This record gives sequence, structure tokens and C-alpha cells, in this order.
Amino acid sequence: MSMLTPPGMGGKYRITGDKYPRMRRPRRRGRLVFGVVASVTALSLVGWGTLQLIDVFTGGGDEASAAGPKADCATKVGPSPSASAAPLPKPGQITVNVLNATARGGLAKKTADELKKRGFKIGDVGNATPTYDKKVKGTGILLGPSSALKTSLPVLATQLTTAETRTDTRKGTEVDLIIGTAFKSLTAKASAAKALSALNAPVPTATASKKGC
Repeated sequence: MSMLTPPGMGGKYRITGDKYPRMRRPRRRGRLVFGVVASVTALSLVGWGTLQLIDVFTGGGDEASAAGPKADCATKVGPSPSASAAPLPKPGQITVNVLNATARGGLAKKTADELKKRGFKIGDVGNATPTYDKKVKGTGILLGPSSALKTSLPVLATQLTTAETRTDTRKGTEVDLIIGTAFKSLTAKASAAKALSALNAPVPTATASKKGC
């Protein structure tokens, strides 16, 4: 009987020889998997934190620049440089020839007198040339040299807003107001003054302030 056999036991329970089964502890695979996941998570957090620190100290890199101006960049509205660089002439600097293309007598003089009260210089007053006489169906035609297209003619147009604007090859700076058959009167003085004021006002343009950008 072997010394490993308990007293009173024999037969199939008897242990013989010098070898006996060894009891191993079960492998704890659950803890191993948990440890691996925890390690990976910790490394990911460390890497993310490092990237955040880099962004803080470098200002976000190229992506921040590509995203556009900062939110605190102010936008200011200022006058247009072109508007302030080339002011329109005043009515007193514009000579207007008032020509009647209708069959109604005295219309040119009456209109010329009203324009003079509004500050314009008056040139010739009389009937329109054969080119336009009895041929202007609208309220009138504002006619002048091409150089007046963006200077004198827009100022005169505030006095008869329904008139047609044209240019010709004349010399000098004088402009014509040719009265048409649909003409009744000039634009009301208050409305004309308001239109003239708006015409001379500089056009606002939005510019971004450099402060904080």
C-alpha cells in the first residue's frame, strides 16, 4: 500500500506508484481580456490628450486657418472709395439747354425757369431740332456727350426721372433736356432733392476689422 492511500481504503481507491494527478487552477481568461482592453483604452486617451495639447500650443495648425476668420472679427461699413474719389457735379455746375419737341407753346421757358430755381444753369431755350421735333413720345430725352453719362446726366435725371438718357458726339459739357409729348411737369421738388441727395451719398461697403483677426 502506498503511503498516499488513506487508512481503511483499498481496492480501486488505492493509489499506487509515485505519481498522482496534479490540480491546476483554472485560467482566468476574463481578467486577461479586460486587462488588454483597459490598456488599449488608456493608450488611446493618452494619445488624444497629447494631440489636444499640441493644438493648444500651436493654435490649431492649418485647419484653423482654413476654417476662416475668427468669430470675434468685426465687420465695419465704410464709404466706397470710388464714390468719394469722383463726386458728381452740383446743379450750379451744369448748363442745361431746354428744348420743346411738342406742339405746346411756352413749355420750354416754363421748364427752364423751374430748373433755374432748382440751381441749374440755363443755356438755350426754344424748340427742338428737326431730328427730335414732334418725335419724342415719352416725357423727355436727356442728351449730352459721352463724358456726361456718369456725371451731369445722372444729376439732371433727378429732375425728370422718367426721361430717357442718350449721348451724342457733341463737344463741350452742356446737356439738353428735350421735352416730349407725354411731359406734364418736372419731378416734384422734394422728391428730386431727395434723389439728388441719395445720388451724392457715398455707397457703403463692408470691410472686416483687423482687430482680433
